Amino acid sequence: MSDLRQRRVRTNGIWMNIAEKGRGPLVLLIHGFPQLWFSWNYQINQLARHGYRVVAPDMRGYGDTDSPSDPASYTTLHLVGDLIGLLDELGEERAFVVGHDWGAQVAWYLCLFRPDRVKAVVSLGLAFRPPSPTEKPVQKMTRLYGQGYFICQFQEPGRAEKAFARYDCFTVMKRFLLVGAPDLLSAPPDVEIIDFLNTPASLPAWITEEELQFSATKFRKSGFTGPLNYFRAMDKSWELLAPWRGAKIKVPAKVIIGDKDIGFNTLGMKEYVEGGEFKALVPNVEVVIIDGHHYIQQEKAEEVTHEILSFFSNPHFM
Repeated sequence: MSDLRQRRVRTNGIWMNIAEKGRGPLVLLIHGFPQLWFSWNYQINQLARHGYRVVAPDMRGYGDTDSPSDPASYTTLHLVGDLIGLLDELGEERAFVVGHDWGAQVAWYLCLFRPDRVKAVVSLGLAFRPPSPTEKPVQKMTRLYGQGYFICQFQEPGRAEKAFARYDCFTVMKRFLLVGAPDLLSAPPDVEIIDFLNTPASLPAWITEEELQFSATKFRKSGFTGPLNYFRAMDKSWELLAPWRGAKIKVPAKVIIGDKDIGFNTLGMKEYVEGGEFKALVPNVEVVIIDGHHYIQQEKAEEVTHEILSFFSNPHFM
């Protein structure tokens, strides 16, 4: 990583920290919750080695990027706007895009809003699935999964932050990144989700203590309010996304999901991905199910990177 460069760029009214390496066609790597640009460490090196210019930002609210305090500043339109401004700042008209978790959600809507700026997209762990046209997301999740569901718990400003503060950041990172919860990330009544999750006794081979400490140090400085505000803006995004209901994503797409990912095996996602509705909304999509869990860009770094490279090498995308 010696020739990797970090800098802050101005985009959409905030300062965004980016890591960049390599020369060639641009690949934008968009992280999820609760991660940073560093979660793409392996992909940055390998993609740059294969002739790409790779840029991985700390997303709004994370790491060394600005973190507005108002949850209303974290709608899908803000997050996509940040990336459009980043592309402009980089002097790039179009990019290959890879997103994971929340980053995958943002990547999908980048394709929906501005397909002219995306050559092709790879989504890790998340299929494009429009929300209900009649019921706000938080209301629906509360009805289906109860108040203990993690997204429902995250809605009240300060609640999750207070619960997280009972632990050091290293422990918080271990509990979320190495999640060993049951089928749903839902806590029993009167139990906070961070208390419900277990702290693994040992680390798996795909992550080191030094990597976890790097993230913990950044979150110790920035706090968790910014990342939690993504969840708090979900209902506002639902309102703003009404004009695009029923719209299709026509950008060439590839979805890579771990077969043991909690998000794939709950909420009807497996049936949705394998059924016809998803492919009707994203007609030019390839779906790849691999052996793995949620953080597959790290857990299965080599396999996932191979899938990304083989997809982006299509000469029709250049």
